[in-house]
Amino acid sequence: MTDRLYGDDSEPDEPVPAGRVLYVPVRPGPAGCAVRIFRTPQGGRTAVGFSTRQGLTEVLGARQPWIRLGEPALRALAEPLGAVSLTVDPRLAVRDIAPPAPRRRDTTTLTWSPQAVGAVRVAGAAALVGLLSVWLG
Repeated sequence: MTDRLYGDDSEPDEPVPAGRVLYVPVRPGPAGCAVRIFRTPQGGRTAVGFSTRQGLTEVLGARQPWIRLGEPALRALAEPLGAVSLTVDPRLAVRDIAPPAPRRRDTTTLTWSPQAVGAVRVAGAAALVGLLSVWLG
């Protein structure tokens, strides 16, 4: 038997993706992660990929999760989501809408304590007894 070199293996352990390999931004999803879909300046939906990890980090930040996908695989994942175009190496990404500000507690509303509720019950019962005594004579 002859020893085979790793480079001679006709079926490598890690398959190489078909086409150009891109670093693709993802977001958490119910089944693991999902490809992020972006909008073009004209409002169309587009998938985004980066040729380098550094490019992805410069545009989207170091905390952006990513996966490596071949271009055909990215197109196949994005098409059912309505993204028929693919943008490679965008220089800028801007959030569409600022997240809503946390709601502040309205300090003008009444806050009920158990003592206040008990006082209302007692006062209501006294008013009812007074009304019945006037009505019954």
